[in-house]
Amino acid sequence: MNAFLASFHTIPLGTHTGVCHGKRYVVSKSAFNNGKSWKLVAEELGGQDYISLNLYELKSGARLYPCEMSTDKVIEFVCGLTLET
Repeated sequence: MNAFLASFHTIPLGTHTGVCHGKRYVVSKSAFNNGKSWKLVAEELGGQDYISLNLYELKSGARLYPCEMSTDKVIEFVCGLTLET
């Protein structure tokens, strides 16, 4: 989870393009609750892949909630994403 959190927090707020596992995505990250919760959505450009997750920073630790997909899928995506400049 530490590698995921480190990778997640390098993604800036807003909408960007990036590459993961050879596919291009448009990625949108939003913050809520004074930066204690986030939503990330990514759509594959020219394809059908879709990533969606919510992340909450609680006193008891971070909680990751993928939206209708596996936790492994969202962790792999976030850790493998390289934003385009």
